[in-house]
Amino acid sequence: MNSTAKSKSQIAYHWIKARIDDGTFSPGYRLVFGQIAQELGVSTVPVREAVRRLEAEGLVTYEHNIGAQVAMVDESDYQHTMQTLALVEGYAAALAAPSLPGEVLDEAKGLNAELTACLDNFEPSRFTALNRDFHRVLFGTCPNPQVLDLVNRGWNRLAGLRTSTFSFVPGRAHESVQEHQKILDLFDRNAPAGEIELAVREHRLTTLETFLAWRHP
Repeated sequence: MNSTAKSKSQIAYHWIKARIDDGTFSPGYRLVFGQIAQELGVSTVPVREAVRRLEAEGLVTYEHNIGAQVAMVDESDYQHTMQTLALVEGYAAALAAPSLPGEVLDEAKGLNAELTACLDNFEPSRFTALNRDFHRVLFGTCPNPQVLDLVNRGWNRLAGLRTSTFSFVPGRAHESVQEHQKILDLFDRNAPAGEIELAVREHRLTTLETFLAWRHP
């Protein structure tokens, strides 16, 4: 491969990988060489080389009669991560609630308003990013650094799995913003810590249940 072809292959590789990383190309998304080549203004050859590299890294799979697609999520890993996150994030939010600054709560409300606005012209990757910000604002002031570390690890693991239920089941996004509002209302009225913990936990587990229902209709 000459240097020009190699450069084009690298461009295609980074372009595709960036879209896998940010969720634009979600697990199961079919990578059509011709469409990608047209988007990048190159032939299909460097695109094919880029996809082979991504396949070697485990980010893409190739099946006969299906073609190349973004690798699917490891279901058991996702399930275990979500179950653990439901416990630790719920507890982190409950610990954070008593001393949550008003400006932090206002920031969370603003983010949920943005999430609501996203529902009209739904973009899973943007919704997922805003959703992550919403949750981080609420649990970010948790006074227990070890609990906070466990929550951050869970979110980082989800990012590594490159999944978003909102990509598969867009209807979950509508339910999610409603559940966010319920959680915000609990913070607003200084609800007991146990109530807040349960609401956050159920919110996380409902997302998991939605994903599993989609995988096993």
